[in-house]
This record gives sequence, C-alpha cells and structure tokens, in this order.
Amino acid sequence: MPVVLALLCAAQFMVVLDVSVVNVALPSIQHALGFDARHLAWVGNAYALSFGALLLLGGRLADLYGHRRVFAAGLAVFTAASLAGGLADAPGWLIAARAGQGVGAAVLAPATLTILTSVFPEGPRRTRAIAIWTAVSLAGGTAGNLIGGALTEYLSWRAILLINVPIGLVCLAVIRRLAPGTDRRGGRRLDVLGAVLATAGLAALAYGLSGAPAVTCAGLVLLGLFALVEVRVARAPLIPPRLVRARPIWLGNIAMLLAGACLNPMWYFLTLSLQHVLGYGPLQAGLAFLPHTLLTMLVGLRLTPWLMRRADDRVLIVAGALIGAAGFWWQSRIAPGQDYLTAIAGPAVLISLGGGLLNTPLTVTVTSGVAAADAGAASGLMNTAKQIGGALGLAALVALTAGQDGERAGPARAPELATGYGQAFATIAVVLAAVALLAAALPRRRDASPAASGEPAAHPLIGPSPPPK
Repeated sequence: MPVVLALLCAAQFMVVLDVSVVNVALPSIQHALGFDARHLAWVGNAYALSFGALLLLGGRLADLYGHRRVFAAGLAVFTAASLAGGLADAPGWLIAARAGQGVGAAVLAPATLTILTSVFPEGPRRTRAIAIWTAVSLAGGTAGNLIGGALTEYLSWRAILLINVPIGLVCLAVIRRLAPGTDRRGGRRLDVLGAVLATAGLAALAYGLSGAPAVTCAGLVLLGLFALVEVRVARAPLIPPRLVRARPIWLGNIAMLLAGACLNPMWYFLTLSLQHVLGYGPLQAGLAFLPHTLLTMLVGLRLTPWLMRRADDRVLIVAGALIGAAGFWWQSRIAPGQDYLTAIAGPAVLISLGGGLLNTPLTVTVTSGVAAADAGAASGLMNTAKQIGGALGLAALVALTAGQDGERAGPARAPELATGYGQAFATIAVVLAAVALLAAALPRRRDASPAASGEPAAHPLIGPSPPPK
C-alpha cells in the first residue's frame, strides 16, 4: 500500500507542478526560442486548455478501459511529451509538447484519485491517504515557481520539463504494484465528439482572443455545436444537462471560471514583472513567490475551514473576491525601483488572503447538493471551469497588454513594461469585483439540496455519503 500511495502522489505532483513550473522560466524560454508575446502565453495555455477540456473525458476513460491501464497510458503520454518539450528547438514544437502534456494529465489526474479510493477502503486509512494526496497536490501547485526558478537558474529552462522524465519512468516501472482490482471496467460510453468539439472550440476561442476575430467566431460556433451535442446527441454527455439547471451549479461555475481567469494568469504577469520591471533573476523570482505560497496554504488549510463553520459561504466568497481585488489594484501600481515589500509582499498578503477565502467555499458551492450519480461530473465541471477560465483569461490579458511583451526588455523599457503589466493587474481587480457581485446572487448553503433522484449527496473527493439509517 505505501508503494501504491507513493506512486499515485508522484504522478499527481507532476501533473499539478507543470501548471506553474514554467512561469519563472518564461523570459528564458522567450529569449532561447524567439517567442513573441502573443505566442509566449501558449507555453502555459496549451497545457491548461488540453488539460481542462479533456478532464471529463479522461475520467470516463478510466471507467471504461480500466483504471490501471488508463493510468499507465496517461503517464506514458505525459512523460513522452515532457521529453519532447525539453528537447524543443522551436516555439511550435514546445507548444505542441505542452499540449501533449495536458492530454496526458487529463487522463492521468482523474485516475490517481479513482485508484486511491479503490485501493484504500473507507475509513481512517482512506482518509489519511486522501489527506496525503491533497497535501501533495497543494505542494506541487505552490512549489512550481520555486522549483522552476532554481532549475532555470542553475541548469536550464529545459530542466523544468526533463525532470518529469525520470519520475515518469520510475512510476511506469512500479505500476504493476497497483491492485488488479483497479482494472475493473464500467459500462459508460465515451462522448468523443463532445470532447473534440469542446477542445477545438476552447482552443480557437483562446487563440482568437489574442487578436484573431475570425478564429474567435469559429470557436464560438464549435462551442455552440458542443452544447447541441450534449443536449441532443450524446448518450452519455460529458456535462449532463440536468446538472447545470441548478442555480448553484451554473452560477457558481461562472464565478469559478471568472476567478480562474484572474488567479491563474496572475503568475504569468507577476513573473514578467519581477524579471522585466524589478530586474530579478529566475531564482530570485521563484523565492519572491514564497509569501504567496505560504499565505495561500495557511489561509486555505486553516483560516477558511474555521470560518466556514461560522459564516455563510456567500459571505466568504464575496469577501475573498473583494480583498483579492484590492490586492490586485495595489499590485497594478508596480514600478521600477520599488522595494520588495511595497512592490510584491504587500499586495501578496491581500491577494493570498482573498484567493484563500474564495476558493474553498466556491468549490463547496458548486459540488454540494448533487446526486451521487452526478458527483464526478460536478467535480469535473468545476475543475474544467477553473482551468479553462485561466487559459481564456490569460489570452485576453495578453491581448490587452500587446506591445508590452518584454522581447527587448531592459532598464530603459522597464517603465513601459510596468504600465502594461499594471493594466493587466487592474483588469483582474475589476473582474474579481464582478465575481463578488455574482457570488452575492448564490443561494445559501443550506438551500442546496440533492437532485430529485433522491440519492444521497456525494463528497467531491471521497464519494457518496452513506444513506440514513
């Protein structure tokens, strides 16, 4: 059992790490491969889009073809794509490799949790295993900037991708230790057409937002076709239409998408601000993110759960969005020559406090009161909204700051670059204020009720609650 848990945690760590590990390396990647600003953002966006758009399909693959088999396939794709990205010598090559990583991650991530709940029976052992898995996920997400900065500073930007290769090979070597029971097959069908339309539509929409209106229109058409397929054609739709009819689900996921459009692109613009405006090196930039990392974990793991026992979720979501908006408005004032406390640490306190207060109650809102049969779809929809929101938000913000791309970064251009990055942070502040307005319209937590099927509600991590005795 310890070997299996270590295997699952290692795989999850890689998946989460690669969301943020490229951030600090972006200026080095831009210089080495000749990226322009419009395409540099796709080093992150290619991963986020393919990961987010295919998450729901990835979860169903495991049920249909066996958890162990799908886990191995996802791990192999992720490892191979990491190797290809580490060897890339052209922008298109690297972007394609990052998209391949996202495909592998979308297959791998759902399987890790599914296998964990299959291997560990309900009770203290499963609870302990899930706690470890969750802690590893948090560590991977928050440590990405620091690890990426250290690897870029002392080795090369290529190391941030190549480090996945030995980890992936070790995991593949011990994958036989997974219990045979994880190869059980389910009877659900695959909505391949829906997955293709959703992925293509979202990719076209994100690319179009960076300055191609015709591509934006094509993306909207594809997403419209996706909605039609889900409602009229698919026998087992990725997003069951009945799920999004509930106000907490559709309104909460819109808020989640907008929050993702704010909090995920933050790392991109902070990284460029630290290196192009304040003149930090990669390792310094990674270390500069420590307040964000530590405060987010402290607020998310300690303060927010304590407050959720004493206050309505809506209050916490609204408060978190407004506090975060204040932090980003402060961050928009960044300028060359500022000291670290004023330029980074001060805004980090408000941004981390706001994000920590916002995320957990919003996650609970969009996954509570859902019938057990729809629990996986509700959780997948929430994760998809967060990832896709980040990708679309980054594309839109990069288009907003076009011309402040850092391709000829230097002390002489620092004031101009600071103005462009400041516009991005100010826009994020406005969008977070809109999230606060949306959250005010959410129902109280006690108003949420399970779907009419009468099945008990399910926890998004540990499955359905036992029926009342």
